Amino acid sequence: MKWVLVLLAVFFMVAPAMAGEDPYIGIVGNDAAAYRAFYFSPKHIQFLFDTVGLFGIPDVFGSQDPVNQYTRVGVSGGEQFRSQTLNNQAEVCDTTGTGVAPNFVDRGLRNAVTPAGNAGFYEWWIRLPKKPSGEINIVLQCGVLKPNAFAAYGYGSIELCAAETGERVGFGTCVRQEVDPGVSPVNQTALPMITAVVFPGPYNVAFSPFHLTAFKNPSSYTLAFDPVTAAMSNNVNSQVLDGSTNARILLKACMDKTVVTKLPVTGQINALGETENDLEAGDMIQVRVQVPRQNTVDVYCHAQSVRLAGVGESAF
Repeated sequence: MKWVLVLLAVFFMVAPAMAGEDPYIGIVGNDAAAYRAFYFSPKHIQFLFDTVGLFGIPDVFGSQDPVNQYTRVGVSGGEQFRSQTLNNQAEVCDTTGTGVAPNFVDRGLRNAVTPAGNAGFYEWWIRLPKKPSGEINIVLQCGVLKPNAFAAYGYGSIELCAAETGERVGFGTCVRQEVDPGVSPVNQTALPMITAVVFPGPYNVAFSPFHLTAFKNPSSYTLAFDPVTAAMSNNVNSQVLDGSTNARILLKACMDKTVVTKLPVTGQINALGETENDLEAGDMIQVRVQVPRQNTVDVYCHAQSVRLAGVGESAF
């Protein structure tokens, strides 16, 4: 009888934890209804939820993101995708696509392109579908081609002229420049910079927006704190995502790039002097990617090029 009581006690202690957390994926729009299957595997689709009908998170809340001339998808107060250039380009990652502008036929969404030698930006405003209980992944996936490749080879260009941001492009057609020992193969001044800012949603207390802090990967995943103020500081293991030259990212053609951000904690001061707050379902995260004029490749991004992913508290 004693062993039965012990087993029952252990069961009741661990059962809530086993059932209390599950993965989530958040994208622009009502996640389960808005996703394009071309970008998500069946494994991922099961973690895209009906945030409006199932979770009751309103489509529109607040006024931090009014529609402007750069909004390509979404409405004021709701999730949005913005881009500096028009959202009218092909999905260059689809090798089965056909057609030419403006009659593209492919399995993806229309993209906005930032050509080589030009500056540009992309923004995604995404609500958290769940209260996060762990670090938040910002997962980026854009098409990246060598200059003018799509104009020359159409949908076949991704199999001939795939590229990465910061690439040293050589002379000729779809050529990568080789470097000598002692020279970085990456042109760091051509890399995009990333910004990530959190805004309060309908279920959280009012707090001032603050920037997320990312862990550098790989690293020791330790944080540095000021001995007097206890504020975090940028170091070899972490960087506040403030769009500075120290917050650069390298994107590979059609492949996932994951930025792991620290779970915010109420009262923690980040490296910019902003105060973090615990997050709730419905809070909005703005992700901005700024492509510099030194950009050496053609970058194609769309409304679902960024997704938030993590582990959150189960709604059931």
